[in-house]
Amino acid sequence: MKQLDDIKKQLDNIPHKPGVYKYLDHNDVVLYVGKAKDLKKRVSSYWKNIQHVSGKLKVLLSKTVKIEYIITNTENDALLLENNLIKTLHPRYNILLKDDKTYPWIKVTNEEFPRIFKTRLYTNDGSLYFGPYPSVTLLYLLLDLIKRLFSIRSCKLPLTIANISKNKYKECLEFHIGNCLAPCVAKQSKEDYNEKVQLALKILKGELKPVRNYLFEKMQWSSDKLLFEQAAEYKNKLDLLDKYQSKSIIVNQNLHNIDVFSFDEKDHHYFMNYIKIMHGSVVQSHNLILSPQLNETKEDILWQGISHIRQLFNSNSHEIVLPFDLKLNIKNLTFTVPKAGDKFKLLQLSFSNLNHFIHQYTLNKLKANYGNVNVRLLNQVKNDLQLQNIPVRMECFDNSHHQGEDLVASCVVFVNGKPAKSEYRHFKIKTVDIPDDFASMREVIYRRYKRLLEENKPLPHLIVIDGGKGQLSAALESLNKLNITDKIEIISIAKRLEEIFKPNDHLPLYIDKRSETLKLIQRIRNEAHRFAITFHRQLKLNHSHSSILDEISGIGKTTKSKLLKQYQSIDEIANASKDELTTLIGSQRANIIWNYFHHAE
Repeated sequence: MKQLDDIKKQLDNIPHKPGVYKYLDHNDVVLYVGKAKDLKKRVSSYWKNIQHVSGKLKVLLSKTVKIEYIITNTENDALLLENNLIKTLHPRYNILLKDDKTYPWIKVTNEEFPRIFKTRLYTNDGSLYFGPYPSVTLLYLLLDLIKRLFSIRSCKLPLTIANISKNKYKECLEFHIGNCLAPCVAKQSKEDYNEKVQLALKILKGELKPVRNYLFEKMQWSSDKLLFEQAAEYKNKLDLLDKYQSKSIIVNQNLHNIDVFSFDEKDHHYFMNYIKIMHGSVVQSHNLILSPQLNETKEDILWQGISHIRQLFNSNSHEIVLPFDLKLNIKNLTFTVPKAGDKFKLLQLSFSNLNHFIHQYTLNKLKANYGNVNVRLLNQVKNDLQLQNIPVRMECFDNSHHQGEDLVASCVVFVNGKPAKSEYRHFKIKTVDIPDDFASMREVIYRRYKRLLEENKPLPHLIVIDGGKGQLSAALESLNKLNITDKIEIISIAKRLEEIFKPNDHLPLYIDKRSETLKLIQRIRNEAHRFAITFHRQLKLNHSHSSILDEISGIGKTTKSKLLKQYQSIDEIANASKDELTTLIGSQRANIIWNYFHHAE
């Protein structure tokens, strides 16, 4: 089933991170929005037993052709983002598969004597709203704290200064809830009441220090006035505040209608992530790849991407948050480069999504070139060796000689952590007459990559040199000469202590001897050594054979090569029958060889 195969390929790209996922149909219409603590596990679970799921879910999965996701910092952020996307996109199957929950807010009413309470209805009525709160427990904890600290009224009476003295409000004395100080009958002044409301607002914003200072000053004043019961009451409130673990408000209502863009360059492509902020919440996320055609500046490319995305999403935001200043003067548009605070956190969130997008783009490109990439192993190699890229293609070099003769070198190729033997190459050293590992390595590296460049063949992601700092430096000289040092990463491994050396690092990189990374590098190194030794032995054997065959008149290089390839020694050639030789090299040359070894007969 082609659809299921396509979905499985998309599942491979989903990370083990918290976030929100979207199912889309062939028209890019969002069918369903969900949240997850672990995106990969959650989304993959839908498709494991597709034949045994419920009818409604089966219909949804049958219509899904594309999966999109947005990474969040925490599971709570995923909850909020899921809620916002459901409200914005109105996915059809969220109604079928789950309740379209409305997360609660804390509302501070726009009245002369404001009330503070929970609501699930957000309206533009001039009131202040804090939230939404995915955790109702946290919401009630805040409301209870405010109630116990400041005695904010909870009745629904339309209380104003004008009607505060009317007799009908005196009846509310019978219905006071909790510790209300009865401002409705002038038992508490408007100034004192609103001072408490302002302190409550600071708690809702996460600003506890001014509240603590206020309570401490009241406690000190009461103590100085010998009002010890009142001082004890303030002391209890201070203890209550200290017990409350302040948490940042997840959504800052001061952040409204903001566009956030992160931006990075890799492999001659520019990548951009866009996050749309409405009422302090993420409502949209989009990734974009830009490929410059001319010598545009980074600033020009970024602005082109911003213009495209703002037009695509019909954004009318007057503020754009960026990692660097564009130095553009555009009417009704402000560019912000935050260094700290909520906007900086949003920029970091955008970069988190961007980095993952770049990683997946690179990985998909590697998969297209090399097939099924062993992501887990190669990611570990990348991290352990502190590389910039996943080393899908690795090439290793080793030199070999015997008492200064037959100087040779080998190059073995590993793709996806496995040997690609058809791409192995051996070299006869041409420019070095005496044993010199550094000079030999310099020649081989230059010859290998000069040819790859001329033939326009792919360069490896990692070069492994069998040797220490000297061999590594020699290889780097050749890469510098070819001007490809910035295109290939390179390490060397010294045999004695299995030390890993990297360019410009004075100290070796030690890797756990039990790690898969070191075992893979050792395997590549050993394979290069084996291939070099085998080639050297073959040359030595060929030379010993050729010394006798060269004496036979009428036998050329091609015939000698056929004989040496077929037979392992001169004795085997001498003992071969005339029919065998005729089949291999023809009757005329077979007679010459036969007569040479059997002339005595």
